[in-house]
Amino acid sequence: MLRPEPLDLVLIALVGILLFGANRLPETARSIGKAMREFRDAVSGKETEAPGKS
Repeated sequence: MLRPEPLDLVLIALVGILLFGANRLPETARSIGKAMREFRDAVSGKETEAPGKS
């Protein structure tokens, strides 16, 4: 698998800042992380339903 080099990570960060702005970048990263976690849970068959809801 390819390993990202430090320059690659800096370029990705700069593009993210340009696209989303410095203020919205943490919120956007959090949303992407949550979506990836939900996708992995769905693929593995885990239920994401909150306790107490039927």
